[in-house]
Amino acid sequence: MAKKKQVGRRLEGWKAKKWYRVYVPDAFGKTEIGDAISADPENMVGRVMTATLGEVVQDYSKSHIKMRFKINNVAGDAAYTEFVGHEVTRDYLRSMVKRRASRIDTIHPVVSKDKKLLRVTVVCLTLSRAEQSQVHAVRQAISQALAAKAAESDFETLVKEIVSGDMARDIFKVVKTIYPIRRVEITKSKLEQVAAV
Repeated sequence: MAKKKQVGRRLEGWKAKKWYRVYVPDAFGKTEIGDAISADPENMVGRVMTATLGEVVQDYSKSHIKMRFKINNVAGDAAYTEFVGHEVTRDYLRSMVKRRASRIDTIHPVVSKDKKLLRVTVVCLTLSRAEQSQVHAVRQAISQALAAKAAESDFETLVKEIVSGDMARDIFKVVKTIYPIRRVEITKSKLEQVAAV
C-alpha cells in the first residue's frame, strides 16, 4: 500500500538553507573569500574555508600560497573566520629545488606572546651541497630565530610576518652567515591549539 502523503508542506532541502558570506580576519583586511550554505548557522562554526593569498590581498603573484580559515562566528548572513594555517603549493616548491644543492627542512613548534601554538615548516635551499654538521647548524639557527621572533609577537603579527615572507627574510639573514643559502621559505604553518600557560 502506498504511503500517505505528509500533510503540510516541508521546505525542500535547498530552500531551507541560507547562504552566508565568509570573511577573513581583520589581520588580512576582512576580505570576503566566498559563500557557504547551511540550514543552521550553528553548523557553520568550525567549517574550514580555503583561499589563496592572492585572492585575499588582491595580488595574484601570491597565488601559490594556500590559506586556511576556520569559521568561528556567524552574525546575520556573515561568517567570520580565524587563521588556522597556510601551505605553499607543491609545484612552486618543486620549482625552487635545484640539483647539487641541499634542501634543509625544519619543522618547529612556536608559541606566540598570546600563548597560541603554531607548527611551522621552514625550507632552506643552499647554493651547494652542505655537510651534515652544517645542516645541523642551520636547523638550530632556524629554530632559535623562530622561537625568539614568536616570543615577542602576538599571534596576528606572527601570522602576517610568516605569510608575507618577512620572517623568511629575517631567517635568511641569520643562516647565510653559517652557510651560503640561496633561499628560505616558510612552506607551511598550522595552528595546533592554545598553548598551556
